Amino acid sequence: MKLKGKIAVVTGASSGMGRAISVLFAKEGASVFAIARRKEKLDDLVNESKNLEGSIVAFQGDVTQKDSMENILDEVFDKSGRIDILVNNAGIMDDMMPAGEVSDELWNKVIDVNLNSPLYLCRKTINLMMDKGTCNIINVASVGGLYGSRAGPAYTASKFGLIGLTKNIGFMYANKGIRCNAICPGGVETEIGVGMKNPSQFGMEKAMSGAGYNPRSGSSEEIANIALFLASDDSSFVNGTTIVADSGWTAY
Repeated sequence: MKLKGKIAVVTGASSGMGRAISVLFAKEGASVFAIARRKEKLDDLVNESKNLEGSIVAFQGDVTQKDSMENILDEVFDKSGRIDILVNNAGIMDDMMPAGEVSDELWNKVIDVNLNSPLYLCRKTINLMMDKGTCNIINVASVGGLYGSRAGPAYTASKFGLIGLTKNIGFMYANKGIRCNAICPGGVETEIGVGMKNPSQFGMEKAMSGAGYNPRSGSSEEIANIALFLASDDSSFVNGTTIVADSGWTAY
């Protein structure tokens, strides 16, 4: 088992990549503290974990509520004495709204979930673990954070920012035993697009114009395997960088 005895916190854990990461980490022996908004989904996740080598404990919460998230991290730290792994997975799309159409409300919401909340969680975890000499942060970004038009500007800017945050933390805290890396998935079959109620037709047309070059969509489990690599000692020399997982889509 690659994560036996490790303490992990995973956001956006009720479905998709976050769920797959939580289950795989628990299979590998970690004690996983899973954060998400949907209680029913979290209850199912906990029930699924009962026969695994590790465990999953659920926390219902909204990652944009900074005080609540910091309280959860304090509780995990008080119970376990450390936080070995933080996975910032929670994220939302932006209805493919181009700059000429995006509202202040949508812009602020996407930035708050996709960029502000990872900063708050990273900051709190770093401060809790600074004296422990070891911590591993994994941010789930996107190929949309590497290229200009895989979505609207809000999502694009948030993921570019998240990658910048990842690189900055990785370098600045390397000598403190804190690693920080990002996964940049391409098209993955998750629920992230379900919340798009009225996408911009212009923005959708532009953002999807290169979709025909995508060899295939990925699965949440494939992304979870990359997260496991980054969370384990197998990646001990990997820091401040991104791993693209897109079946070669962006290699064209």
